[in-house]
Amino acid sequence: MARGLLLIPHGDEAERVAAICRQAFGQVEAFHSNWGDPLPGALADWQGDLILSYCSRWIVPQWLLDRAPLALNFHPAPPEHPGIGGLNWALYHGDTSFGVTCHHMTRKVDAGPIVDVRRFPILPEDDAPALFHRTHHQLEAMARSVIRRLAEGWDAPAGGHEWAPVARLRRELDAMMDVPRGTGCGEVERRRRAFEFGRWKLLERA
Repeated sequence: MARGLLLIPHGDEAERVAAICRQAFGQVEAFHSNWGDPLPGALADWQGDLILSYCSRWIVPQWLLDRAPLALNFHPAPPEHPGIGGLNWALYHGDTSFGVTCHHMTRKVDAGPIVDVRRFPILPEDDAPALFHRTHHQLEAMARSVIRRLAEGWDAPAGGHEWAPVARLRRELDAMMDVPRGTGCGEVERRRRAFEFGRWKLLERA
C-alpha cells in the first residue's frame, strides 16, 4: 500500500474524501486546516509516495512536494480561474460554464500540469451558494475517480489543458465586497449574486 498524505479542510465533504483515500491506499495521514492555520510541524519529518491536496487552506511548500514522487491538487474551478474565488469571478463576468480541475502541484500555485478538467453549465438561477454546492459535488466525484485510478497504478499524466496566466488573489476578492457610494443598482446586484455567501455580505458605502 502507498503511504499517502492528505491535506483537507474540515467538514463532511473532507471526511468523505479521507475515507475514500484510506480505502484506496491504506496508510494515509490526513491533516485538516482552517484559513490562517500554520503548516503542522509534524509534516517536517513526513516522507511517502503521494500527496493529495483537496481544497486545503495551505500552500504546499516545495520542500514538502519534494518528499513524494506524486503530488496532486483538486482545485474547485476550471483552468480559466486559477487562484481564489473562481466561482465568484465566473458569475461576475457572466460565464456560461464552470468546472473543476485536478493538477500536479508545483512551487507556483495553480500552475502545474493539468491531469483532468470536468465542466458543467452555469444556470441562470445560480448564485454563489448554488454554484458552490454544484462545484463541490463535481469536485468530490472527480476525486473519487482519480483516487480509484491512482490505486490501480495510474500515473496521472498531463492532459493537454492550459492554465490562465494570472491567479486571482484574496485581496481582489475582498475589494469586490466593498461597494463605493454611487455604484449603480445593476452593478450592486451583479456583485451580490457573484460574491455574497453566508456571512460574506457586500459593504455598501452610504
